[in-house]
Formats: sequence, C-alpha cells, structure tokens
Amino acid sequence: MEQPETALVEAPAKEAEPTTLLKFSKPYRFEGQTYTEINLAGLDNLTAEDMIAAEKYTNRSGIISPIPDMTMEYICYIAARTAQLPVEFFKGLPPKDATRLKNKVTSFFYGED
Repeated sequence: MEQPETALVEAPAKEAEPTTLLKFSKPYRFEGQTYTEINLAGLDNLTAEDMIAAEKYTNRSGIISPIPDMTMEYICYIAARTAQLPVEFFKGLPPKDATRLKNKVTSFFYGED
C-alpha cells in the first residue's frame, strides 16, 4: 500500500526585530505611561551637531571626560534626542536597562559597517 505524500509546510518567516529596538527588562512607567520597549531608529539620522550638543550638555552637567560618548549622561542625551523623549525618561531607567541602552548606542557608534 502506497503512502500518501506529505507536504512540508514551512512556518512563516519571523520578521527580524530592528537592531535599534531596546526591550526593557520589565515595564517602565514614565509620566503616567507604561513602556515595554523603545525604538532608537533615529540614531540613523544623527549628525555631528547632535554629538556636539551632547558633549556640551555633559560639560554643563559638570561631567568632564576624555571619552564623553561613553558617559551615561551623554548616552541619555543622545537617546532622548533620538527617541524624541525628555532626557529624564532615560535617566529614570533601572540600571539593567540603562546599561543595555548604553551598549546599544555605543554599539551603533562604534559598530562595524
């Protein structure tokens, strides 16, 4: 007795998440709204002027660093400008998510093309 042919059905391809998507470790509340993630796609639109503004911001905050783009203050400013949210949004992140934010932004700056 011949076996009927069985067709292999492939699962639909899962869309890759954008590399600029930062998922928070737990829901984050800011100004009455809950966030589970933030998209930093605006990193692609940054200019040197944005980086200069971030450096000036860190200097005004009293942070003097030979590598300002590695400071949390700088990262929060860049993220705020990128996501069009207040810098306080990013300064209020729990340490685990703030570190992941810093890694994502610095990886964008220093990552290979």
